[in-house]
Amino acid sequence: MLSERLLSKAVRHYTSGNLRIDRTEETRIPGPQAGMPYMLYMHIPFCERLCPYCSFNRFPFNEGRAKAYYENLRREMMMVKELGYDFDSLYIGGGTPTILLDELCKTIDAAKREFSIKDVSCETNPNHLTEPYLSELEGRVNRLSVGVQSFDDGLLKQMDRYDKYGDAASIMEAVKIAAPYFDSMNVDMIFNFPAQTEDILRRDLEAVIETGCNQTTFYPLMASPAVERSLAATVGKVDYDREQRFYRIISETLTDGPDALFTHSSAWTFNRTADAPTMIDEYIVDYEQYPAIGSGGFTYLGDSQYINTFSVREYNQAIDAGRMSIMGKTTFSKANRMRYRFLMQLFGLRLDKTRFERDFGCSVQRGLPVEYAFMKAVGGIDKDDDEQLTLTPKGRYLMVVMMRQFFIGVNNLRDQARSILPPEERELLFGSGCAMKE
Repeated sequence: MLSERLLSKAVRHYTSGNLRIDRTEETRIPGPQAGMPYMLYMHIPFCERLCPYCSFNRFPFNEGRAKAYYENLRREMMMVKELGYDFDSLYIGGGTPTILLDELCKTIDAAKREFSIKDVSCETNPNHLTEPYLSELEGRVNRLSVGVQSFDDGLLKQMDRYDKYGDAASIMEAVKIAAPYFDSMNVDMIFNFPAQTEDILRRDLEAVIETGCNQTTFYPLMASPAVERSLAATVGKVDYDREQRFYRIISETLTDGPDALFTHSSAWTFNRTADAPTMIDEYIVDYEQYPAIGSGGFTYLGDSQYINTFSVREYNQAIDAGRMSIMGKTTFSKANRMRYRFLMQLFGLRLDKTRFERDFGCSVQRGLPVEYAFMKAVGGIDKDDDEQLTLTPKGRYLMVVMMRQFFIGVNNLRDQARSILPPEERELLFGSGCAMKE
């Protein structure tokens, strides 16, 4: 599709020019702005084994290393509190945050004690959908997001997940058992794997429905150039030409018809009912500004993005020295902040035109004439009145394209951060003794 190729090229150009790491000597993020809502992001970078398609900051699990890390994570959290921040929402990503359960629970309890947190979202993997994990997380975590990726045994073997997490039938049973423990159980899936057929995708959709989860997220397969190499060696080369067809199958299966079981809560997240909890993995839709703590975390405040060190050793050294773990910073122009708002809000299905004009001093049409005209011309806009922009089905797919390409750009940024890891940590990730080579 021509519009998809144009969008991919445009977002690739934007991210290559603007998502970069400039080293900084700053030791603290800025304090909060009065009246601005913030969410706190925590990053737990440890995994039992490393998946070949994952670009997030992650390291092979070592209990001693992880315990020391959690202690410093709580110390960094207090540094954020000392700056005057409060939060009503906490998102814990990884890695595998549930890998050291007692330390995770201790950290969640500390966060709830120090801040006004009402909603906690946490990621996990299928092997942790058991006792005592579920009973310990119940009441602490409102939304649990489990990385399933596919219910096809062949694809699970290709992804090196079959031996780690079990076959599709056992994973489905685990999700069914876990779902009642949480306000929201999200099942993360990936579509457009090279070996995935339409029949496999349809069976995945049937399995998701059968699990009883009240939310599912279908991510298009995406990778930075570094991970793309290991991805091609394990699951094959990505074919973007069929992505739209697969996305249409997902949307039609879940949301079309009078008896549809799901509704869209973002371009690629679906809620089982209209009144289901709306927290989603892309918290940046609801919280444009957020401090991030932990190795590999990205903070976005005002016109600046701050990147925390990807080195666990350097992270611990920074906290021990009484400073936050910032290693890089990028400052965005007004035009790029408008583009970011345009992307994130439309990905969340609605752009607030009144708020846009209040925050940027101009209308969407004047501030982003090319972006606005493009979405109108290709039939991506549904409602366009004084208050809002909303999307047509085609517009939702175009936002999937834009977010896919945006996240590939973010993955490139992660690759930049990984490229300056100390030699011993690079060996953990890329050495001959590790689960993954690149």
